[in-house]
Amino acid sequence: MRRTKQIIKYVVGDIFSANIGWFLFNVFRYYVFSPVVGFSNIKSFLGYHRVIEGQILFPLLFIFIFYLSGYYNRPFLKSRLGEFFTTLFSVAIGVLIIFFIALINDIQRLPVNSYELLVGMFVFNFVCVYICRAFITQRATRRIHGKRWGFNTLIIGSGKKAKALWLDLMQMDRSLGFLVVGFVRIPEEKNEQYSSIGGCPIYNIEDLEKVIKEHNVEELIIALDSKNKRALHKTVNRLYPYNLPIQLQVNEFEMLTTRVKLSNIYGKPFIDICKCSLSECEKNIKRLLDILISFIALIIISPFALIIALKIKLGSEGPVIYRQKRVGYRRKEFTLYKFRTMRVNAEQNGPALSRENDDRVTPFGHFMRKYRIDELPQFWNVFIGDMSLVGPRPERAYYIEQIIKRAPHYSLLHQIRPGITSWGMVKFGYARNIDEMIERLKYEILYLENMSLIVDFKIIIYTIKTVVTGKGI
Repeated sequence: MRRTKQIIKYVVGDIFSANIGWFLFNVFRYYVFSPVVGFSNIKSFLGYHRVIEGQILFPLLFIFIFYLSGYYNRPFLKSRLGEFFTTLFSVAIGVLIIFFIALINDIQRLPVNSYELLVGMFVFNFVCVYICRAFITQRATRRIHGKRWGFNTLIIGSGKKAKALWLDLMQMDRSLGFLVVGFVRIPEEKNEQYSSIGGCPIYNIEDLEKVIKEHNVEELIIALDSKNKRALHKTVNRLYPYNLPIQLQVNEFEMLTTRVKLSNIYGKPFIDICKCSLSECEKNIKRLLDILISFIALIIISPFALIIALKIKLGSEGPVIYRQKRVGYRRKEFTLYKFRTMRVNAEQNGPALSRENDDRVTPFGHFMRKYRIDELPQFWNVFIGDMSLVGPRPERAYYIEQIIKRAPHYSLLHQIRPGITSWGMVKFGYARNIDEMIERLKYEILYLENMSLIVDFKIIIYTIKTVVTGKGI
């Protein structure tokens, strides 16, 4: 709730400050260019319909750019330097867009003053927006560091390390905002059966969902005595479905991955294991592209879908669309849609992966798999947010449990949305057994460590090549 309120403060503050900045710029524009503008007074200029339209539309454009910049994604404990440069670049982009699209051919003015107009627009908008943001950030940060604000936190673990962490958090001069409301006992840790630590109750892992709801928990910190990687991965896997930040101390995070990025230099360094290597800006742009591309794709393929549906119906009995439960982002199950390529009751004896020359695949199904036509309905999964265009391929829970027993780091893939295509699909292809799934996992982890919009673009290009050449099987 507090997070939502803080985001609203930033959005309202940005709307207000962008309007003020744009108003001051228009006043500046009038007095600097009054000899050539052709308006008798400032009132008539500010009442000009083009100026009024700009006063309404351009601040909204700034808000859209601010959203894409990722500024609103993490409203607390912002980096001051990061906030400065995020504001600087996003305002600069907005100013350039407005200048070259709307103002360069606007009211008559001397060409020699174009740069003066551009600089003036940037200065007024940047100063107004940054001052407002800095005030809101400073106020929130001061309250958090002064222990007036806090986020209800559960420490996952109940041993010596958990107790030591709690003591460190309590003794910090500048709070990081973790307000510990309890500990959670993990079966893998063989600790004495205390009922509380420092007055904070110890709960069983089975009661975690209930405790999170009752105490409105906002943060989870893992502090296990066990140095067993499998126990750590198993714990992380249990926590993903609660859709909360999962914090690890740096030494524990190194057990999971070598990627370490810190944003806060005060006190004990923590890493949010749910935060992938994409910047907040890239995350928002990636999701926006997912929505736009999948929407366009659904419109384009809709006429062909009728032909495909007819071919499927004529080729074999059964539904056109095949639905299957898969595990996706934060270990949440969703329904994946595909054009049916196998005969009905292909898995009547239990889950079975496709194999080479699989007799369960229909003739037209084989053609669709070769060119990956069967995957087209997944654009709907992308559009509604279950999947992304690029991301690790989602698997069924039945196979995930088997993979995690042998490769527990598979749980890391649940940091991000699964995809229609992936690095693993491009470099390895479809997996026909657990061994091949684990082999393909190497590429998926490599993608996780090197995520970027450029990498996504390359994967899409290779996927198109695979589809066109008919190497989908």
